[in-house]
Amino acid sequence: MGKIIWAPSALKDADSIAEYLSRDSVDRAALFVLRLFEATDRLQEFPLSGRIIPEIDNQFCREIIFGAYRIMYRIDNNDVWITGIVHGTRNWNPE
Repeated sequence: MGKIIWAPSALKDADSIAEYLSRDSVDRAALFVLRLFEATDRLQEFPLSGRIIPEIDNQFCREIIFGAYRIMYRIDNNDVWITGIVHGTRNWNPE
C-alpha cells in the first residue's frame, strides 16, 4: 500500500477552487476542500478504482469524479500522485 501525494499543481487547483467558492461562503469552501481530500482517500487502497482519463488513454493515468470536478491522478509504483483538479465542463488538453 503506497502513499497519496498531492502535486503542487493539484494543491494550487484546490486552492483556486476554494478561493472562488469562498466568495459566496467561506464555510462552503472549507467543506468542499475537506470532502475533496476525503474523496481521494480510497485511492490508497484502491488506486485502480478511478477511470482511465480518456484524453490520455494510459492505464496509470486515472481520474475520479467529485461533483462537477475531475480529480486526476497518476499511479507511480505503489504511490498515487494527485496531479490536477479540473472542472468537468472545461475543455482540458493534457499538453
